[in-house]
Amino acid sequence: MNKSILKLALPNIISNITVPLLGLIDLALMGHLGSEIYIGAISLGSVIFNIIYWGFGFLRMSTSGFTAQAFGEKKPAEAITILVRALILTFIISVFILLLQSPIAWGSFKVIGGSPEVEKLAEAYFRIRVWAAPAALSLFVFSGWFLGMQNARYPMIIAIVVNVVNILLSAFFVFGLDMKSEGVALGTAISQYVGLLTAIVLLLKKYRSMLPNVTKAGIIDLKFMSSFFRVNSDIFIRTFCIIVVFTFFTSKSASINDTVLAVNSILLQFLMFFSFFIDGFAFAGEALVGKFIGAKQIENLKKVVKLLLYWGLGLAIIFTLLYWTGTNFILKLLTSQRDVIQTAQKFLVWVVLIPIASVGSFIWDGIYIGATASRPMRNSLLVSTLLIFAPVYYFLNPVWNNHALWMGMLLFMVSRGVILSLLYRRTILKPLTKKE
Repeated sequence: MNKSILKLALPNIISNITVPLLGLIDLALMGHLGSEIYIGAISLGSVIFNIIYWGFGFLRMSTSGFTAQAFGEKKPAEAITILVRALILTFIISVFILLLQSPIAWGSFKVIGGSPEVEKLAEAYFRIRVWAAPAALSLFVFSGWFLGMQNARYPMIIAIVVNVVNILLSAFFVFGLDMKSEGVALGTAISQYVGLLTAIVLLLKKYRSMLPNVTKAGIIDLKFMSSFFRVNSDIFIRTFCIIVVFTFFTSKSASINDTVLAVNSILLQFLMFFSFFIDGFAFAGEALVGKFIGAKQIENLKKVVKLLLYWGLGLAIIFTLLYWTGTNFILKLLTSQRDVIQTAQKFLVWVVLIPIASVGSFIWDGIYIGATASRPMRNSLLVSTLLIFAPVYYFLNPVWNNHALWMGMLLFMVSRGVILSLLYRRTILKPLTKKE
């Protein structure tokens, strides 16, 4: 079983590593331009795309869970139809995003705020990168589908291609053509379409024989569509809560001053960096849990859940030690701004606590996605957002200010893992046992 986990987890870790590295390199490119406003601009611009892309992250998650279950049930026709359904939905969503880009930008900056200089640069970044929405959302679907088919190698190839192209183009546009934040946006947009082309080529290479199984009647299967949209709506609410927390975090950082915004943007990269490592095992959980549920192998399901939690805890301990000993070194790699580095020293304790605080939320998310048990995920996020994060911040803010933001964030992550752990037997195991 450990071999199966690692076979899926390691390619996902390799591909996921390129994502935080890209974010780090983008910040590093901006961090060496001589002004902290470029870091803030990338941060604010990225928040808008977090709202857009995280909001539609259900496209990847539901595709992965449903496909893994179809794979376990040995229903290839259903598996390929799931991909087509999700891509059609992606196209419709993308059209709306492009048509509504002006009100999206206006509303986002009204909510997030920031200094006039930062906001102007962030809007230029947004106007360029938004045109990559069709490709970016389609890549969510392809990655989820390949993973559901127990193929972690293809998402790894796609992620590496996208991020290598992105890094090279961004560096060229920023330093070669002096485009600054606009150069990062253009590099990202072009790389997304390169990734989409790569995904299509890989699909045709291995799964071309499945395409004739797609039928009009299969696409509009009302029973499946009802379940598909129910799961997607639950995951959307779950993801929206995460967006609210991270957007609120960035907005309140910006309301303090540009230096704190830059500091928090950089320190959040430590959470993101850990998340993409631990998500390798969470993604393995999506594929294996879905497969075992589809195949009705309950004992294997219990075993893989236990092993995933062990792997997650081990990784969290490693990252805690890494952050405890190496945070200052990493911080200086990301920026040469003295004020940013000095201010960041006051908040490094939160970085050290990130891995242990958040590991449960990531691993359990993967398990629940594979089981398409979307309602408990939704409810856990509503509780963690409304009853944990918000009260903690507002109670502590008058005394702790930025520390209150970090305390709220870490307790938000802890509570998600605890709630899902408590609900596991009742919401996943018990229904499956009854079906037997």
